[in-house]
Amino acid sequence: MRYREANIEDIKQIQVVRHSVKENVLSNPERVTDADCEEFLTKRGKGWVCEMEDLVIGFAIADLKEDNIWALFLKPEFEGRGIGRQLHDLMLDWYFSIGKENVWLGTSPNTRAENFYRKMGWTQTGRHGESEIRFEMTREDWLKKKGSTHFLK
Repeated sequence: MRYREANIEDIKQIQVVRHSVKENVLSNPERVTDADCEEFLTKRGKGWVCEMEDLVIGFAIADLKEDNIWALFLKPEFEGRGIGRQLHDLMLDWYFSIGKENVWLGTSPNTRAENFYRKMGWTQTGRHGESEIRFEMTREDWLKKKGSTHFLK
């Protein structure tokens, strides 16, 4: 397995991963377009992929404009191997290293994603939209979780 920054050439495979999930399924598969992915990767933020034999099996994307985690998804057959945690950590290390103080995300309740974010130290702060839970992570909480400031400016 290899982790690296995502690029425009990864978008087709990112879409395959996004549409393979069993939870947090898009109600309309065309809701997230290739152009959306390109904007988040090149203008609004940054992303990372995990690939195996040149196939993307997971990805994470942070949005600097809205200070949120836009996406963190794995192909279901690769869950439970620490890939999500590694992508999560790469993304938050970068996010907080550029001087950001707070980040949020929304996810559906009673899902593996909800449990994952709780285990990763996110704090539930209310609701997002009509049906999602809102979680937040502060730079200070991330530092405590990591136990070190070596990656921050």
